[in-house]
Amino acid sequence: MVEADPRTVAAAPAGVARARAGIAQGLPAPLVALWEVTDGLLTDAGTAVYAAGCIGERNTTYEVAQYAPGFVLVGDDSGGRGFLLRADDPGSPVFSSDLGDLDPADFEVEAPDFASWLEVVCPGPLPGLVP
Repeated sequence: MVEADPRTVAAAPAGVARARAGIAQGLPAPLVALWEVTDGLLTDAGTAVYAAGCIGERNTTYEVAQYAPGFVLVGDDSGGRGFLLRADDPGSPVFSSDLGDLDPADFEVEAPDFASWLEVVCPGPLPGLVP
């Protein structure tokens, strides 16, 4: 029996629906597109893209809606730095910030868009998403 690549197990529609309900400002379209291919990622270097089932809890824990309105925390580097997208902008750059300082004035641009950032943090193709 051949095991499926864990990077190609899509998020369950019910999980995506719960994620939508848990993020008041909405979910970035590129993140939802990723979930159609894989329900989150964890790279060898420790970079995580949150799964549909935990993104609401992460955004609540870090009080993203209060400190960075209009942004969604989509992942972290396993070392205290978070990665964020603008909720309402499908072409949003990927921003990074210390998770203890979610002031958008202090955000750094990591990549011009989500797909470009994924190509850097997760080398190799994600079938159906990144060529």
